[in-house]
Amino acid sequence: QVQLVESGGGLVQAGGSLRLSCAASGRTFYAMGWFRQAPGKEREFVAVITSSGGRTLYSDSVKGRFTISRDNAKNTVYLQMNALKPEDTAVYYCAATDGLYYTLDKYDYWGQGTQVTVSS
Repeated sequence: QVQLVESGGGLVQAGGSLRLSCAASGRTFYAMGWFRQAPGKEREFVAVITSSGGRTLYSDSVKGRFTISRDNAKNTVYLQMNALKPEDTAVYYCAATDGLYYTLDKYDYWGQGTQVTVSS
C-alpha cells in the first residue's frame, strides 16, 4: 500500500522559512513533486524532482526561493521554502509519479496535505 505523509507545515512571518518533508512508503517513484492549494483557488504545481535528483522543475512563482530535494535512502522528498510571502499561504501536497510532470493529472499518489500560513 502506497502512502505519502507530509510534515513541517505551520505559521511563519513573511520573509521566514519552513521546510516540508514527505515520506513515501510502499514503493519508489521516478519523480516526486509538491503542489499547493490556496482557499478558493485551484491546486497548482510548485516543484518536482527526479529520483536521481538530477532534474528539477519549479513554478515561476517560487523559483529562486524554494528548493526541492530528496533522500532516496529515506524515500523522502523535501521542500525548503525561503523568503516566504503571504501569497504562499496554502495547503501543500506531496505527490508521486513516474515521469517528470507538472500537471496534476499525471500524479497517481497524493499525501493528505500540510497547512502553510504566512503572516504579513
